[in-house]
Amino acid sequence: MTVQTPTPFPASQPLPEQVTFDRRELGAVLRLYGQFVAAGEWRDYGLSFLREAAVFSVFRRTSEAPLYRIEKRPKLRDKQGMYAVVGMDGFILRRGHDLTQVLRVLEQKLIRAVD
Repeated sequence: MTVQTPTPFPASQPLPEQVTFDRRELGAVLRLYGQFVAAGEWRDYGLSFLREAAVFSVFRRTSEAPLYRIEKRPKLRDKQGMYAVVGMDGFILRRGHDLTQVLRVLEQKLIRAVD
């Protein structure tokens, strides 16, 4: 009888860490959020830190679906940019490498004519 050593499984990659917003990113998002709260447009937000993405969801009312989602997906850093603003219907309103540039799509919605 011959003894064979078992074939080792290929080394699995470690599970990715949780994706989060850093202080600078969160500051930019909360600054915009504060402007919309002051204008009476937004009332609540939610944060989700997942393996693939960090998501800042904005709500008009707590019980509704989010109006907008600001997402950070580091895997898309080299492709389309890791930041995106996604609308209520799931369409990507803007995507890019610089968060402040991506958030400008929402700042444009804050500007209104004064009566």
